[in-house]
Amino acid sequence: MNGSSECSRDAFLGGRLHIFQPRKGYRAGVDPVLLAAATPATPGQSVLELGCGAGVASFCLAARVAGLALTGVELQGVYADLARRNAMENGTEMSVFEADLRHLPGAVKEQTFDHVIANPPYYERHRSTASDDAGRDVALAGATPLSDWIDAATRRLKPKGYLTMIQKADRLPDIMAACDARLGSLRVRPVQPRAGRAAELVILQARKGGRAAFVLDAPLVMHEGASHKYDCDDYTSQVVKILRGGDALPWGT
Repeated sequence: MNGSSECSRDAFLGGRLHIFQPRKGYRAGVDPVLLAAATPATPGQSVLELGCGAGVASFCLAARVAGLALTGVELQGVYADLARRNAMENGTEMSVFEADLRHLPGAVKEQTFDHVIANPPYYERHRSTASDDAGRDVALAGATPLSDWIDAATRRLKPKGYLTMIQKADRLPDIMAACDARLGSLRVRPVQPRAGRAAELVILQARKGGRAAFVLDAPLVMHEGASHKYDCDDYTSQVVKILRGGDALPWGT
């Protein structure tokens, strides 16, 4: 899928990044950008992205934080190849491994990381309808349970390292149940489409060996107003700064 006819070259962060994605199949939207914004990385730290796809979250994070050591693991070879291509396209170093996160290669298992980030499939396989496109189907409703994602992330974290994950709001009970005694200092930020609406997404932060009490952060509201106005960009000012300016989404704000 490296041919230009099969891929589009899409701008992220107001054109600071250009990402090759399949024209058909799973295509990244705002979710990996929010994931990157919520990751509290600092220059020189190491980051592992599980299920990195074409690499959008990692590259958005690298655009904000200099000097990160990036590693990605991706099950589907087509997307792993795109992540490598996108690393070259954007002048960012990233080691990308084609592997199942339940069976990580030795080069990854030998390392621990300051941060592990993930945007796992949103739907449970047995509760969803399969997509006609195999790549999109795996990305949206993979067979790997959330508990396996969180276990793999926890094992690869350094002591006091951070897990940051974005997921559908109705999967929050599954996430919380999978965060065992190795993880603490849990925080959850709901993501609402509009003020007064139920949250559709949540962003989770957990710390390996953390001891702080659970915190439910104020929600991030994506859009202004009560309803969508046709042909109008109605993102809130905070979201515009994240999606176009690459700003961070600090916890506790």
